[in-house]
Amino acid sequence: MTDTDTTPTRSRSGRAARQAARVGGARNSGPAFLTREVPTYELLSPDGLDTIEAHADRILGEVGIEIRGDDEALSLFRGAGAQVEGDTVKFQPGQVRALCATAPSMFTQLARNPARSVEIGSNRVVLSPAYGSPFVHDLENGRRYATLNDFQNFVKLAYSSPYLHHSGGTVCEPTDVPVNKRHLDMVYSHIRYSDKPFMGSVTAPERAADSIEMARIVFGADVVDRECVILGNVNVNSPLVWDATMTGALKTYARANQAPVVVPFILGGAMGPVTNAGAIAQSHAETMVGVALGQLVRKGSPVIYGNFLSSTALRTGAPTFGMPEPALGSLVIGQLARRLRLPLRCSGAFTTSKLPDGQAMTESAQSFIAALQCGANFILHSAGWLEGALTMGYEKFMLDLDLCGSAATWLKGVSLDEEQFAMDAFVEAGPGKHFFGTQHTLRNYETAFYDAPISDNNSFEQWRDAGSLSSEQRATALWKSTLANYEAPPIDDAVDEELREFVARKKAATPDQWY
Repeated sequence: MTDTDTTPTRSRSGRAARQAARVGGARNSGPAFLTREVPTYELLSPDGLDTIEAHADRILGEVGIEIRGDDEALSLFRGAGAQVEGDTVKFQPGQVRALCATAPSMFTQLARNPARSVEIGSNRVVLSPAYGSPFVHDLENGRRYATLNDFQNFVKLAYSSPYLHHSGGTVCEPTDVPVNKRHLDMVYSHIRYSDKPFMGSVTAPERAADSIEMARIVFGADVVDRECVILGNVNVNSPLVWDATMTGALKTYARANQAPVVVPFILGGAMGPVTNAGAIAQSHAETMVGVALGQLVRKGSPVIYGNFLSSTALRTGAPTFGMPEPALGSLVIGQLARRLRLPLRCSGAFTTSKLPDGQAMTESAQSFIAALQCGANFILHSAGWLEGALTMGYEKFMLDLDLCGSAATWLKGVSLDEEQFAMDAFVEAGPGKHFFGTQHTLRNYETAFYDAPISDNNSFEQWRDAGSLSSEQRATALWKSTLANYEAPPIDDAVDEELREFVARKKAATPDQWY
């Protein structure tokens, strides 16, 4: 499969043509980010949140956090007054929370195209693709290992969508590139094939440093020192362990004034307790330690408070995603992040389904709506997630974009200005008459309702005559046409040449590693 693959499709007209125009290219792009006009869902009372925080303090004080293989991190915490015994760090109640207080409540991540820079925090919402899958899936070829071509395809699809504001990071693992060198191709692809904000590597401190250095080539070293231009998704080795790979990457981003996204990885019953309250307290404790470490490295550097709560099927031990318990947990995590005045990263379109089917979309909708309700500012995994993150799906990506598109309407809430009350339409139509032809309808028909690009709301006869296509089949046609119509954003030739030289030099400096 290549980015030029196409399948014969019927010519489009009317509604279908307008849908294709909206989704088929970045020239029809949407806003750089969304602004929340609806309130967040406050699940717990202040007393309930106090109880969660108290138990997080107990975990940090009675059990502690292990920091393995990073003497610098241990020294920083010791210097800040924590109790360090071997690799275990313990804190007094409220101590680690106080260390988090210097992190900004909101920051801007610059994009290569200034019009696409995003604000992260407060009432801003940024949607980003799924992350980290070693496999990809499409209806024609099934499940297979991801390649660099797949990675570039998904960068192009994200760039072309008006509903995604961010290019993401490891949208899928390019397994045809050596492990120690694929970060160079991934970061270059984000920069070359998109001009939206992006994420860098975290799989080793030196790879994080390479990612930041490539950002310096694009933005300038002085800008990078002052502004956030790249994010790094840093995972806690739950339960209660920070390893040197992740602390090293976290410190690298923080030291350069770039934003780590600090994320526990908790599957209830495996890396955390089966009960929601305990898992939430654990997540809060683990995240605060990561945030605190970044602030000890560089006070005031940007950071995102991350959340990744999910569950397991206890009869089999298999992870589950898109379940109600983690969705409820996300609501509480949102409240805790707001107490810390930190931007929040939360779940996206989670599912354990292997195909872009009804299970996939049901689970994804439950997870995605919880992210909107909990007040997430940066929603990773907004599009493409299949099989518990093992697979990035082409059709699933396009179907999820329909859900992402609805977020703008959801977050806008209900306007009460005079145009919305449509009094002139009532007068013009009168009792017992329809509103289709009123001047109010004609003024507003293009923007009144969200029109999902893949959904089919025609009559049965119209649907049948158009080929009786399922939503998955329509998604296939759409991702292929989007790639066929893709146009790369402009880039300065000198910058592109310097990036290519950097990548070539770094690749030549070390032998390939495939593990």
